[in-house]
Amino acid sequence: MNRRVLIAGTGPASVQLAVLAKNRLGCEVGMAGRESVRSHDFFRDLGVQQERLTVSAQNKKNERITGSCTVDRVFRGFETVEGRWDILVMSVTTDAYMDVLKAIKPDVLKKVHSIVLVSPTFGSSRLVKHFMREINGETEVISFSTYLGDTRWVKGEPSPHVITTAIKKKLYIGSSRTSSAIVPSIMTAGRELGIEMVKMRSPFEAETRNISLYVHPPLFMNDFTLRAIFEGDGPNTYVYKLFPEGPITQRLIRDMRCQWQEIMEILKKLDIAPLNLLRFMTDDTYPVRLESLPRQDIETFEQLEPIHQEYLLYIRYTSLLIDPFSTPDKEGRYFDFSAVPIRQMFVNGEGELDIPRMPKEDYYRLKIIQGVARYLKVECPTIDKLMGTYEAKLKQVAESHQGEKQSEAFLVRDFREDVERITGGLGVELQGEPDTFLNES
Repeated sequence: MNRRVLIAGTGPASVQLAVLAKNRLGCEVGMAGRESVRSHDFFRDLGVQQERLTVSAQNKKNERITGSCTVDRVFRGFETVEGRWDILVMSVTTDAYMDVLKAIKPDVLKKVHSIVLVSPTFGSSRLVKHFMREINGETEVISFSTYLGDTRWVKGEPSPHVITTAIKKKLYIGSSRTSSAIVPSIMTAGRELGIEMVKMRSPFEAETRNISLYVHPPLFMNDFTLRAIFEGDGPNTYVYKLFPEGPITQRLIRDMRCQWQEIMEILKKLDIAPLNLLRFMTDDTYPVRLESLPRQDIETFEQLEPIHQEYLLYIRYTSLLIDPFSTPDKEGRYFDFSAVPIRQMFVNGEGELDIPRMPKEDYYRLKIIQGVARYLKVECPTIDKLMGTYEAKLKQVAESHQGEKQSEAFLVRDFREDVERITGGLGVELQGEPDTFLNES
């Protein structure tokens, strides 16, 4: 795959992807990022290391993902990008896609054959496709369901050296072209890394196979978690623990089930295959022992009564309070799997009060889903409730910290421009053949 690949972004995932593109796919690789306090340190250290990137792994089973490479071109600021790049890899947060594309010169974008969305959200491919129509309507858009693993800075601060601590078992991928020239190469590379690669009918369909869409809003947009994020001055609390150590209650599980069903109604309108939430949780994310969740319950989950579904979801979370497949210590204690701390509000590198990635990114994701639902006239009372809870908290916290510098994350927004790009022409497309909507080029 002798192509020129530009990685947009300078986070840990960008370093990992650059090394894979160079070493696994044999591509010429460039990196671009916006100028910021954090990226300044990255660019500085990259220069000291003579543009050399390094990826380590936390354990031996993931050694295939490690390696080092030299970046061929480095661009400080997306507006400085120049030259011909066959593939543009968007390794930035989903709410930044438009900012990045608007910053890159149109003459550069015109030459891009394919845009790869590493960690998109619901409808991101349509958003990008709509934007690119005026620049190059032939550009292919490829979406993954999510990023391939968990990658972090090796010393906790931006640098050219990262460590990948986990790799996903399965990834979904979809292209706006029925016959993509590069998807087969990407899928082969993924399989060589031990990842099961599943090709979907469209990028949009791949985007619906992200577990965060279904579990993050109820886990983070509730009074318990929001108090911990914005007022956390008591004992530590944890994302995946039961109340009072964490937010998980019967009511939260009910919201999770209801939100999943509302999203399934949206998918039905879009002719996208539905998703068995319990099977997706156990087969694609974290398995539990069959003694806790028999296979029959998992496979028939969609046909069960709502109260039965909620019971099984609750069992799933209680079964993962510990890692059921870890080795117990001498006291019989298993690894405390659910002890993922709820991160608190913080001051970012620009000196602004800021909100952790979760729920900041989840706000954008859910706002897009809410906008699509309203366009399609799908009732979504649970999504509306979660959004109302979060936005009310944003207003309250912003008011209580008047006089302090605050990031844009504290603004209540409608993301109207993005929603309009995603839904633009959707009604016309849905009246035709489904594949016209799903595969747009």
